[in-house]
Amino acid sequence: MNRPEPAQPGATLATARPAAELRARVRGLESELIAFRRDLHRHPELGRQEFRTTGLLRDRLVAAGLSPRVLPGGTGLIVDVVPAGTAPGTEFLAFRADIDALPIDDAKTDVPYRSTVPGRAHACGHDVHTAVVLGTALVLAEAVRTGELRRPVRLVFQPAEEVMPGGALDVIKAGGMDGVGRIFAVHCDPKVEVGRIALRTGAITSACDRLVLHLDGPGGHTARPHLTTDLVTAIARMAADLPGALARRMDPRWGVSLVWGRIASGSASNVIPQHAELEGTVRCLELDGWREAPDLLHELIAKLAETYRAKWTLDYHRGVPPVVNEAVSVALLDAAMTDRFGRDGTQVVESTEQSLGGEDFSWYLEHAPGALARLGVRAPGDTTVRDLHQGRFDVDERAIGIGVELFAALALDEPQD
Repeated sequence: MNRPEPAQPGATLATARPAAELRARVRGLESELIAFRRDLHRHPELGRQEFRTTGLLRDRLVAAGLSPRVLPGGTGLIVDVVPAGTAPGTEFLAFRADIDALPIDDAKTDVPYRSTVPGRAHACGHDVHTAVVLGTALVLAEAVRTGELRRPVRLVFQPAEEVMPGGALDVIKAGGMDGVGRIFAVHCDPKVEVGRIALRTGAITSACDRLVLHLDGPGGHTARPHLTTDLVTAIARMAADLPGALARRMDPRWGVSLVWGRIASGSASNVIPQHAELEGTVRCLELDGWREAPDLLHELIAKLAETYRAKWTLDYHRGVPPVVNEAVSVALLDAAMTDRFGRDGTQVVESTEQSLGGEDFSWYLEHAPGALARLGVRAPGDTTVRDLHQGRFDVDERAIGIGVELFAALALDEPQD
């Protein structure tokens, strides 16, 4: 089990609100939050185009008596919930949701909330994440009025998670992490049953970068390859040799993976082309490997290109570092989930493996400790195989209320050091 026991220092909670009372308040919001999620699902918007989504969030938060701040780009927003009498400099506890959709078709035909926008779908669960953090904001707005909230909380509704290097950098640039002492997020996991979360201490996602390699030469006739630069052979050798060469130059424990997704060159069988391209991704499980990969690739490409007399350029696009969950933050999630849902011995927290997918929540963890939990969204007994980034992705919507109660408990219950 790759998670600490809740007995670690800073990992237990003293319940400030009776579990039944908080659950009743969350359940009173569930129908609204499900309707809100379905509305977003019907009207998905891509990264930095989430104007409608941002407007809906702003209006609902204002109606709850809060004062959201829209990010300078016009999409995404931040809202602080601060109890009266909070001492200056008190650190915020933050919760983050990502609000953008994916550029794929919604393949579901049996639900009333199917996407109405061709080529756009919430196939990663960001609509669920958004509803969870919105519900948390509504619970905490009421808790401020009743005097139950004892710490300042920041709710972050982030644009463009799917656009590397990610909208998290927009939030950070706008001051969204200023004064934040700890930050949490959830991500839907269709492999985990609703009513549970999955946790991991340390890296839970991978670093992910994108690269495009360009090779150039004078071109010529295939009858005389010795008089020119055989770019097709050169690009083929690059595709075949670079992944292994990179792996042998880096610590294997870093889990570096270079995989190509596109190769292009030439237009005729008897013509050696003047240009070739190779495009792919570099993924890495550890920060050290992520930092070293670009320089090593430049070195390796230069040696191979010299062999084939090819001119080369590499467009290396930094994506995201791995999400590295901090131990105390994981333990706080464990304690809150177990206390609220697992007191009768029901298993509500399980371990999870590290994913090779990228997640820009990692950028927040450069500024404050925190953790990303996997939120169970699979209905009990459901044997349908679903995955993220597929057109038939869907969730058991009871996960929304569970996520709200988990986050609200983290905000309302007092940590015991």
